[in-house]
Amino acid sequence: MVTHSPAEPAEPAARAFPAPNGLTGVGMIVVDPGGRVLLGLAHNGRWELPGGKVDPGESFEEAGARELAEETALRVRHQDVRIVAVVLDDAPGMPRISAAGLVTDARGEAEVTEPDKIVRWEWHRPEALPTELFPPSAAVLRAWRPGLSLPPVAAHVYPVGDPVSVIAAEAGRLPCVGGDGLPN
Repeated sequence: MVTHSPAEPAEPAARAFPAPNGLTGVGMIVVDPGGRVLLGLAHNGRWELPGGKVDPGESFEEAGARELAEETALRVRHQDVRIVAVVLDDAPGMPRISAAGLVTDARGEAEVTEPDKIVRWEWHRPEALPTELFPPSAAVLRAWRPGLSLPPVAAHVYPVGDPVSVIAAEAGRLPCVGGDGLPN
């Protein structure tokens, strides 16, 4: 049985969009000239990095610069945020993807701008970080400096490197391919 005439194409079925099932954010590793890392004490007693959700249309770098300014009043150009890793862990009931953003030239003084979330901001030496850490912050810090003594967090870490460095590191194990006069 024909439900439409051959001259008229059938209407395409409406595309079903999946329900949102994940969180995307950025954790900002802010390092001062003395090498210390900025952490905020949340009301639940855990320490956390500045950061938060990525808004639609934002890059990780843009979200990191915006969140840093919103949460701490520190300023940094999004071009100066370096993404050092992407971390995948589980928020309660859903996957969470967090970029680890690193900045070393934030301007201003850290202040509590969201007192409903953060009690105070403090600078900590990387080798003496508090053990009560928000799990995504611990995962981001471990992605940045794998040797740090941090509480365990179930997370997958995907380091982000400079493509030139990655290619140079791989060059020694890749076969030589024509054009340079060397044997294949």
